[in-house]
Amino acid sequence: MRAAVAYIRVSTQKQGRSGLGLEAQQSALARFAEAEGYTFAETYQEIETAKGDDALERRPQLAAAIKAARKAKAPIVVAKLCRLSRDVHFISGLMVHKVPFIVAELGADADPFMLHLYAALAEKERRLISERTKAALAEAKKKGTKLGGVTAKSIANQKAAAERAEALRPVLAELVNLSLREQAAELNRRGVPTPAGGQWHAVTVKRVRSRLASTTFR
Repeated sequence: MRAAVAYIRVSTQKQGRSGLGLEAQQSALARFAEAEGYTFAETYQEIETAKGDDALERRPQLAAAIKAARKAKAPIVVAKLCRLSRDVHFISGLMVHKVPFIVAELGADADPFMLHLYAALAEKERRLISERTKAALAEAKKKGTKLGGVTAKSIANQKAAAERAEALRPVLAELVNLSLREQAAELNRRGVPTPAGGQWHAVTVKRVRSRLASTTFR
């Protein structure tokens, strides 16, 4: 078995308290370690946003993980690239530490160039979404359409809902061979809350799966 250091992150205190995002990442990392022959010598986790030029300074657990990985001459493994960052500049900055980073969802063979590429794609997608949203709001306002609840806050809420749904992707992948009703029952049995914090039903599973299917890169 090869040694590695695991790093887990959620963006908000609410996600951290629910354990949902953390548990989903832990499950993804466990499956990856078993499939690829890794054992985690240490696991670091924190609740902190990845935004801002001083992101690394505000993420002491990531800094500690880098230090531990360098000492053990081992890679750092994360469940998804966004758990490190969606910012290309930040990803580039991590590479100067001379510590290998492995993203479980991309596979053990994804090299630094691929990580940069995926980060660039995610960054561009976010920019395009922002531009399309602003353009749609401007056009609606120009036509005199009453915007109602379409505000910066509502857009932020939609983004938060998408992130909560995204955290469910690994556990839903495990249940893909079950019917919607069976998936709902199993999720309730495991005590996994819905993105809204409630109980699962077949229609809830279908709605979350549809949201994930329409998400190309988060």
